[in-house]
Amino acid sequence: MILVAGATGQLGQMIVETLLDDGREVRVLVRSHAAHQAFTAAGATAVTGDLKDAESLRAACSGVEAVITTANSSARGGGADTVESVDRWGNRNLIDAAVSAGVGRFVFVSALGASADHPMEFLRAKGETADHLRESGMTWTVLQPNLYMDKLPMAVVGEPAVAGRPVVLVGEGRRRHSILAAQDVARYAVAALDHDSAVGQTLMIGGPEPVTWHDLVEAFEQELGRKLDVQTVPADQPAPPGMPEIAFQLLASLETYDSSLDTTALAATYGVDPTTLSQFVQAYVTRARQAIR
Repeated sequence: MILVAGATGQLGQMIVETLLDDGREVRVLVRSHAAHQAFTAAGATAVTGDLKDAESLRAACSGVEAVITTANSSARGGGADTVESVDRWGNRNLIDAAVSAGVGRFVFVSALGASADHPMEFLRAKGETADHLRESGMTWTVLQPNLYMDKLPMAVVGEPAVAGRPVVLVGEGRRRHSILAAQDVARYAVAALDHDSAVGQTLMIGGPEPVTWHDLVEAFEQELGRKLDVQTVPADQPAPPGMPEIAFQLLASLETYDSSLDTTALAATYGVDPTTLSQFVQAYVTRARQAIR
């Protein structure tokens, strides 16, 4: 039995689907009975619990062989779900519950660059969680994926490109980052359950090629068959109207470094065929066109 925490999020759902496709027995942690139906219809079992409720996690981990968690505060709607309550203490509660239940293997999906001394609170909490997991006594693997193609790149370029709005880039947009598809992260997470090479390892994961924001723009121009209106704003100026401050800060930060990763050997080891930028953009545009028919 594999327990998936964060199953109601995009990546968590992909992990559940991948596990079920592999014929695994899956249990998902959900916070309300309303979320049970979709998972049980797909073939998983569901248990009600909350990362902030340690007692509920002990019950959820009972009889489980392995845990995969993608849970994080950024996808949970705010309120009581904060970096402190979810990313710092919630996942720590889950680790402790897994230890108490005798769980043998634990896969924690973190983020590239996370460390206990990182200046950003979110990545610092992720780093602290990873340290706690390493000291737990369980067989562990930490995944540190780079930027997901599905999220910030689509918010910055994909959504406005498809809608015919201007694409607003922060800074010059020439830094190179090995962005990757969430589905590929799901494949790595599931593969890590069975690979001895994943034991006690922190795996930094990226896409098949480092790209710039202008590469993203060009990919959409080729798929849409038209030029995009691209505007730029200085990274040292206030966020432009309509751009959330947190997104602006992240985009400005991404202008200060490159995150090029050569994961060719890693992908071969874990049997992951990485999604290319052109493949992802083609699928994204196809879905967008189907949605407006």
